[in-house]
Amino acid sequence: MNDTNTSGPIVVLTAIDNELKKERAPDGVEVIYTGVGKVNAAHVAALTVLALQPRLIINYGTAGKIAHIHNGLVEVAHVIQRDMAAMPLAPRGRTPFAPEMDRLSSGFDGVVCGTGDSFVTAIDPWLVENSIDIVDMELFAIAHVSQRHAIPWRAFKFITDAADENAADHWNENVANGEDLFWDAMKSIAR
Repeated sequence: MNDTNTSGPIVVLTAIDNELKKERAPDGVEVIYTGVGKVNAAHVAALTVLALQPRLIINYGTAGKIAHIHNGLVEVAHVIQRDMAAMPLAPRGRTPFAPEMDRLSSGFDGVVCGTGDSFVTAIDPWLVENSIDIVDMELFAIAHVSQRHAIPWRAFKFITDAADENAADHWNENVANGEDLFWDAMKSIAR
C-alpha cells in the first residue's frame, strides 16, 4: 500500500469511546477504538490497514503536558517511545538496531509526543531533557504501523492534565472535553 491511495476512507483511531463518539464522524471517516496502550493500538492499527486500506490514519486522544505552555487541542509533529529502555544496546527512547524508528514524523507542524505504556503522574527529567512536549499511550504504535505500510498519519491530542500527581483526577474530569475541538479541526481534513 502507498500514499497514492485516494479511494480508502480516512480512519480515526482513538483509545476509548469516552474520548470520541463514532456517531459524530462525517461521511468518509471511520472511527475505530483501539483500547489503551501500544500493543492494543498496534494490533488494531494493523488490522485497520489490512481491512480498510485507509488513505489517511488520524490518531485522536488525550495527553498529559510536560511543556506547560500547551493547552487545548494540539497537533503532533513527531513521536518517540518514551519507555523504550534497551540500554546499553541503545539510549533510552531508541529502538536497538532500528534507528529509522527512533522519531516518527507526521509532516505537519506541532508538538513532540512521547508514547509509553504508563500513565505519567510525576516529573521525569528525561522527558524535559529531550524536549518532549506531551505524553500519551498509543500514538507511537499507530504511527509505526502507518509508516511501515506507507500510509500518511496525523495526530491530534487534547491536553487533559499536567502529568503530575493530580493527572488521573484531571484526566477523568477532562477526557471528553476535546471532542468538539477535534471535529472542528477535522472539517478541513475530511473534505
